[in-house]
Amino acid sequence: MTPAVWGGLLGATTAAGLLLVGFRVAATRRPQLDTRVLPYLRDLPRSGPSPRAVQTAPPRSVVAAVYGPLLRSAADAVERVLGGSTSVRRRLERAGLDRTVHDFRVEQVLWGLAAFALTAAYGVLDALGDPSGVASSAVLCIVAFALGVLARDSHLSGQVRSRERRILAEFPTVAELLALSVAAGESPVAALDRVVRRSGGELSTDLARVLAAVRTGEPVSAAFDRLAAATGQPLVARFAQGIAVAVERGTPLADVLHAQAADVREAGRRELIEVAARREVFMMVPVVFLVLPVTVLFAFWPGVVGLSLTTP
Repeated sequence: MTPAVWGGLLGATTAAGLLLVGFRVAATRRPQLDTRVLPYLRDLPRSGPSPRAVQTAPPRSVVAAVYGPLLRSAADAVERVLGGSTSVRRRLERAGLDRTVHDFRVEQVLWGLAAFALTAAYGVLDALGDPSGVASSAVLCIVAFALGVLARDSHLSGQVRSRERRILAEFPTVAELLALSVAAGESPVAALDRVVRRSGGELSTDLARVLAAVRTGEPVSAAFDRLAAATGQPLVARFAQGIAVAVERGTPLADVLHAQAADVREAGRRELIEVAARREVFMMVPVVFLVLPVTVLFAFWPGVVGLSLTTP
């Protein structure tokens, strides 16, 4: 085939793709028939929800309108293959991400597609020089897609660990502020409101959710019990359970909060000592393999040179 024929085929394919995109965008923007007609038929009984309730949110871009259904189908397939939606939902809550499990699966698909595209680009460049490696490049693309999906899951676990470290770093200060507010005569809800308004961080965000639940009518003990069940840190869970028990049984709350803050500081001190003990072994590596050989060389090298000069 001549280059002119190839150019015509490529132009026709591009034009057909643009027409399909235009038709799809026009179809998504056109209101449905029931949305236009049913509001004027007020006398007819309606067994289901109203059309406005059924109508979903419009796509925010042309890309979302065209590729959104494909991404959702791929996300459903990833969910069927991997499973573990309960674990993913719990990790999303612990990471403080306002996403559903389905949104997370869509992100996994996007990460997999990005890895697939990078590997495919490398495969195309490699195939230009060696056409015999097309099969191996296809296998590598599939492996890259799987690794991209798993990398997003691993990144979520990393987000959870990072957020929990920040919560532990903020916890003693927040607990002391709560203890001071309660000792000054404020109620637990007023103390919680004062601390949330004057602090910022991950733990303050969780306490703001607890405060919102309390203001909507949920008991204080139940709200803190729910925080204890949702968190992944035993110290924070023990803190929430201690507040719930103190509110239910009338235990002095300030003493409980001071004790909780002291426990967290002691736990952080023990963890720091354990980390230092583990890193002590790694600190010996440069000493043994770098400093010690150089010291021995400086100590014995003059003697070796002197022996070589005096030896006939």
